[in-house]
Amino acid sequence: MKTKEANIIQDAVTIISPGVTLEGKLKSDGNIRIDGKIKGDVKANGNVTVGTKGEIEGEVNAQTIILGGKIIGSVNAGEKVVLESAAKLNGDLITKILVVEEGASFNGNCKTQNEGQLNLTMPSSKIAQQ
Repeated sequence: MKTKEANIIQDAVTIISPGVTLEGKLKSDGNIRIDGKIKGDVKANGNVTVGTKGEIEGEVNAQTIILGGKIIGSVNAGEKVVLESAAKLNGDLITKILVVEEGASFNGNCKTQNEGQLNLTMPSSKIAQQ
């Protein structure tokens, strides 16, 4: 049974605002929203959302990753990755579910995390694998 304190931490959102640049590793027990720039690895026990102006140069690990901006580096999601229409992902990707919106750019390799088929949702998207 989760304690009230654990639920508060898990529901918390760390925000990296536009105009903010962070160099180093970022780790959170909750969720992270990035609208600035991060040069380093990002790890969240919750979700990571990268806004359209957000950029990450490094490895990203979370349960769900929603990318509207840019990631240069590997992505590992326990549940799902959503590449929104303006997303640019240059790196390898591991997830159970991948959703790619029209206009998104993905250059890298994609692997499923489990034994089953990878669930892909790609409405007229451009996906290039190296």
